[in-house]
Amino acid sequence: MILIADSGSTKTDWLLVESNGDGATVPFHTQGINPFHQTADVIREILRSELLPQIEEDGACAHSATDVTTVRFYGSGVRPELEPVMAQLLREAFPQAADVEAHNDLLGAARALCGHNFGIACVLGTGANSCLYDGEHIVENTPPLGYILGDEGSGAVLGRRFLNALYKDGLSKELNDAFVQQTGLTMADVIDRVYRQPLANRFLASLCPFVHEHLDDEAVRDMVTDGFRDFFRKNIVPYGRRDLPVAFVGSVAWYFQEQLAVAASDEGFLLGNVVKSPLKGLVSFERLKN
Repeated sequence: MILIADSGSTKTDWLLVESNGDGATVPFHTQGINPFHQTADVIREILRSELLPQIEEDGACAHSATDVTTVRFYGSGVRPELEPVMAQLLREAFPQAADVEAHNDLLGAARALCGHNFGIACVLGTGANSCLYDGEHIVENTPPLGYILGDEGSGAVLGRRFLNALYKDGLSKELNDAFVQQTGLTMADVIDRVYRQPLANRFLASLCPFVHEHLDDEAVRDMVTDGFRDFFRKNIVPYGRRDLPVAFVGSVAWYFQEQLAVAASDEGFLLGNVVKSPLKGLVSFERLKN
């Protein structure tokens, strides 16, 4: 059995799958695991108290933790120097697993989107990232720089652009009124959430559903498309590979596919696969590998 994880700061999605054939996959969920922000003891406890009981007790799973022979963990915060730490914690939880790897979520996105083929893989969620991928490893990466200095096209930056347009007369009064009515947020509230409260990036990204609901407004639609065009110009052009399709994983890419396609075409790129979650692609990657 292969256990595959896609982990963010909020939650971790796990899949237990047969290493060969087309056997059924069994999903599990735990809180987010991030070795950059969490101690080894905290992660160890999440695995012990949240994940292992689900594998052992789930009625749909005819296997136990001792049947897991391979573990692939992809998560935010798994920097190169933390890969051995995360892998060791997984070995402790699954001592029978002889093949354990922990990598960052960008490599997970690349393997899910491109499989064993050369390509450009991108993540567009709360944050943004991209890479040039050789079918096994990341060979180039434009630094995303975070939502203050970069992260063009991300949920956080789309939220920031929306608020800027909203309060600087770039959008209609009707839209402004709808925003206040639906969210209950005043400008003072927004300033407080962005500059005084923690996790401003998550707050900004949380505005994306409202933006999506108002894509019939031409100014909103153009704002989103321009944000994605900025992503291509700043992050994808440096790879110098207009011959390769540009594939995406993440909720922002998934829900704004139409605007993403327009931006790709405007900037002279071919849009590749767009998926909300990398797990299905990671299962295919492992099965083809084996």
